[in-house]
Amino acid sequence: MEVKDLKPELIWKCFDEVTKVPRPSCHEEKIREFLLKFASDHNIAAKTDKVGNVVMSKPATPGHENAPTVVLQAHMDMVCEKNSNVNHDFANDPIDTYIDGDWVKARGTTLGADNGIGVAACMAAMIDKDLVHGPLEALFTINEEIGLEGAENLGKDMISGKILINLDSEDDGEIFVGCAGGIDTTADFKYQRSFSPENFVYMRVSVSGLLGGHSGGDIHLGRANANKVIARFIWECSQRWDITVCEISGGNLRNAIPREAYAVFGVHTDHHEELKHHLKKYSQEIRNEYEGIEPNMDLKIEAWERPEYCIDSTSSLKLIRAVYSAPHGVYSMSRDLEGLVETSTNLASVKMIGDDTVRITTSQRSSVESRKNDIAGQVEAHFQLAGAIVTHSDGYPGWAPNMKSPIMKISADAYEELFGVKPAIKAIHAGLECGLFLTKHPDLDMVSFGPTMTGVHSPDEQLLIPTVEKFWKHLQRVLEKVAQA
Repeated sequence: MEVKDLKPELIWKCFDEVTKVPRPSCHEEKIREFLLKFASDHNIAAKTDKVGNVVMSKPATPGHENAPTVVLQAHMDMVCEKNSNVNHDFANDPIDTYIDGDWVKARGTTLGADNGIGVAACMAAMIDKDLVHGPLEALFTINEEIGLEGAENLGKDMISGKILINLDSEDDGEIFVGCAGGIDTTADFKYQRSFSPENFVYMRVSVSGLLGGHSGGDIHLGRANANKVIARFIWECSQRWDITVCEISGGNLRNAIPREAYAVFGVHTDHHEELKHHLKKYSQEIRNEYEGIEPNMDLKIEAWERPEYCIDSTSSLKLIRAVYSAPHGVYSMSRDLEGLVETSTNLASVKMIGDDTVRITTSQRSSVESRKNDIAGQVEAHFQLAGAIVTHSDGYPGWAPNMKSPIMKISADAYEELFGVKPAIKAIHAGLECGLFLTKHPDLDMVSFGPTMTGVHSPDEQLLIPTVEKFWKHLQRVLEKVAQA
C-alpha cells in the first residue's frame, strides 16, 4: 500500500502530493507554484504577498454565510536533514515515503510531515464538498523553520478571519494555546591558518547515530548533542597532550539538536597509542552516560592523511573549550504548567566558514520574554569570554495562553464529542507562528492541534497513521461547530 491509498483518502492524497514537491526553507518557489496551481485547478480564489505567503479563500457552505471566518494555517517549508550515507537532493528530489506498520516514514531523510500534513489538511478543507463550514481562508506561510519570515512579514490584508487554527502541532489529544518565543545567537571565532606539524599523527573522530530531534519539543529528553560529544573528547585530549585541530563540523539547523559531528585533529606521534586507549575509555563512558537514551550512538576514530593546514593553536583551544563548556539543554521549567520547559538553549551547529572563521549557531527559547533575553545574554557572554564575535537575530515573541478562548472551548468540546475523552490543554516549548500573527492581528482567537509525529527535524521523523484520521475528523467537527454557533 502507498501513502496515497491510506484513509481518509482526501487528506492522504493531498499529503502524498506535497511530499513530492521540494520545499526547503528559503526555497519555497516550487511548493508555492504547486499550491497556486492547485487553487487554479479547483477554481479556488488565491493570492500571495510580497514575501511569498499564499492565501486561499472558500465561501461558506450555503446557510452559514454569517458565521465567523476561520483561518486554517500551515507553513510550506520543511527541515531538510538526512543521514550521512543517504544521497538525496532536497532542492530537486521528492521525499521517498513508505509505510511501516502504523507509521509513515521516509527513507533516510526527514519526512516533512512537519508541516506537510498541515498543508494537506488545508488543501483538503478547500476541496471537501461535504465539509460544513463558514467562510474559510487557508494561509500557507514561508520559511517558518529558519526564521518565521512568512508570519513576521505577512501582508496586511492577506487574512480577514478572527479565528485562526494553526495545524503545526504534533500530539493527538492535545490542544495548544501558547508557545515559547525564541532568539538565535551566533558566535564567530576568527583564526589564523597554520601549517600542520610534521611530527604529528592525524585522525578523524566522529559521532553519528544520535536521535537529535526538535530543539523545542525534544530538548527535555536529555539526548546527546553531537557537538558536545566531540568537543568533550578533544578537550580531554588537550588536557593530556599537545593537539592541533584542523577541521570541525557538526549539526546543521538552529532548531535541530545535532545528531552528527566530526573533527580532524592531530597529536604528537609519541602519544598515538595513548590516544587510542583514551578513546576506548571515553567511548565506554559516554555510552554508559546515555544508556537507554541513545541506543545507536556510534563513536569512531580513523587514521587521516596529514592536512596541509590547521587552526592556529591558540584559537583551536579557545574554540574547543568554548564548545565543550557552552550552555545546552533545559535552563528552567515552567511554574505555571507542569512538565512544560520554560527556558532552554540549543548548541545547534559548528561550521567552518571560509579560511578564517568557525561559526557556532545556537538557539534560545522561553515562554517568559525576560528569561529568553537572559539566556541569550548568558550564551553571548560565554562566547565573548572565549574571544568570539557574537550577534543575535531579531527573535520572535511567544504566545501567551488565553484560557478563556472561545475557539479553545469549541476545539476541546469537539474532540470530547468525537472520541469520548477530554483533550489536554497545553502550551508548547517549541515556537509557533501564532505569536507573530498576534502582533499584526491582536484580536485573533487561536488554537493549534495536529496528529502525532515523532522524531521531527531528524531522519527518524514519522507520522502515526491512525491519528491522521482523528485529526481530520476533529478539524471537520470544529469547523462545523463554528459554522453552527
